[in-house]
Amino acid sequence: MYLANAVGYSTVITMMFAFKKTATLIKGMPMIFTSRRVFLILGSIFFWVSAPAIADDVTFKEAVPTGQPERMNVIFILTDDQRYDELGFMNPVLETPNMDRLATEGVHFRNAFVTTSLCSPSRASILTGQYMHNHGVVDNNSAIAEGTKFFPMYLQEMGYETAFFGKWHMGEAASSKGKLDDPQPGFDHWLSFAGQGHYYPVVRNGKVNQININGEHVPQKGYITDELTDYTLDWLSNQRDSAKPFFIYLSHKAVHSNFAPPRRYEDLYADVEIPVPDSQADTEENYRGKPMWVKNQRNSWHGVDFPYHSTLDVQEYKRQYHRALTAVDDSIGRIDRWLEENGLADSTIVILMGDNGFMFGEHGLIDKRNAYEESMRVPLLAYVPGLDEPGRVVEEIAAGIDIGPTILDIAGATSMPEQFEGASLWPLALGDKPEDWREDLLYEYYWEFNYPMTPTTFALRTERFKLIQYHGIWDIEELYDLQNDPREMNNLIDDPDYLEVRVRLRKELHRRLANNRGEHVIPYTEKWGPGAHSRNRDGSGAADFPDSWLKLESDEGLREFMIRDEARLRAREKAGGGS
Repeated sequence: MYLANAVGYSTVITMMFAFKKTATLIKGMPMIFTSRRVFLILGSIFFWVSAPAIADDVTFKEAVPTGQPERMNVIFILTDDQRYDELGFMNPVLETPNMDRLATEGVHFRNAFVTTSLCSPSRASILTGQYMHNHGVVDNNSAIAEGTKFFPMYLQEMGYETAFFGKWHMGEAASSKGKLDDPQPGFDHWLSFAGQGHYYPVVRNGKVNQININGEHVPQKGYITDELTDYTLDWLSNQRDSAKPFFIYLSHKAVHSNFAPPRRYEDLYADVEIPVPDSQADTEENYRGKPMWVKNQRNSWHGVDFPYHSTLDVQEYKRQYHRALTAVDDSIGRIDRWLEENGLADSTIVILMGDNGFMFGEHGLIDKRNAYEESMRVPLLAYVPGLDEPGRVVEEIAAGIDIGPTILDIAGATSMPEQFEGASLWPLALGDKPEDWREDLLYEYYWEFNYPMTPTTFALRTERFKLIQYHGIWDIEELYDLQNDPREMNNLIDDPDYLEVRVRLRKELHRRLANNRGEHVIPYTEKWGPGAHSRNRDGSGAADFPDSWLKLESDEGLREFMIRDEARLRAREKAGGGS
């Protein structure tokens, strides 16, 4: 419903590309992006003609006849575990000139999020445009349901040639449908590997890792980030059909833990101090108002006191993360140079996104899964040739479920599949906010037996507030005013001044969690082992209950928990609004 009138935007883009020049290079930045040529002419208007419907009542614009300018190519680059502020222009520790240039010459969606902070469910949401409770990939073990349609399948029907390179990672458990790296629907060319893959070709047992290329296995030859880039450029140079527009999905393994940089960067950032977040300290102040599970988790596999059941130096760990991320930046630079050298820079949109964030000590936590900003907020950058305002910053809430609608919009779709729960970001990229753009975003994560430290988590994030609820554990909710408390340190859930906010967000969260059949279903997966449940015997102890939960038998109002908050709110309003 958020899709802008495609014909109108197409005309705008056509005229814009015909008469606008692109941005001047930022002084002092590497000359990887050169000035862009104007590439569209008024004759391309012929392209924007309504066409017959395809599957799911999706309509699209006619293919460009011979001799007319091409439709836009799209390269979608997905990084693994890259959080929103791990970009050079946001973090002075990092050197990411190519990612930075996507922002300075393109569009930066500053408030981009995933709807679940875990690899497989997040990737399924990107591919389907659906929330996790509808597409059904609830963890890294669940396989995608038979008959699920991925957005590249629509691109194929629209005349695009599609190619996938990298980490697929869905259905980690044994599946009757085949091996974990089998080619998947929606891609004319396929290159992947089983599970997480490996940074380097040889694992500990001496076995050479295998890469699946269109159903045939070949040995991994080198550092995986570089090798995926090599394969991508080879396909662009030697294998694609040059008569068709193309869509590339480059899905990097990096920067998933455990981070391993290329050997050329083994000493990079060695002399750079890695800041420690204030909330990492095990202090009463830091854990005031925090759920018990947060303090419990810090002394566990995903906590700073016992990280990965080891004495891991969290700051050195982040240094390795930065080194591996710099190699991804190299990959983006190589792709951009190829586009320039081969005359495709003016007809190719490049999009960069992370599949989820990552915690490096915030609130005493490591990893992702939870609903804090560092876990669910991700980078989202897009280079758009001929953009009228390079360096545009979009403040509206964007999400992984928006990627499919956006790319179909760019490709010429005039309507969207009913399955999509996201919306096209294309109007926002062009500087136009649809009147009915979302005001909030749903987040969900389901407890995993193998990582029992993080509970089932549901959250609703608005532009200002975030409500977080936990399911199946005895613990408190969280409510944050992100405008005044961006680091999420002051839990307002019991603040009487925020009763109305609490009531409103609770209602909306419950409504949004219903699936497409109107049901509320909590998934349960098979448990086949104890999981990473160990604690450091000498580490931090369990969290305490908040004071508001501690009662004496003689206390007045002992049973007030039975009173609905809506009733409290009505009573307050009747009394004149006092607390």
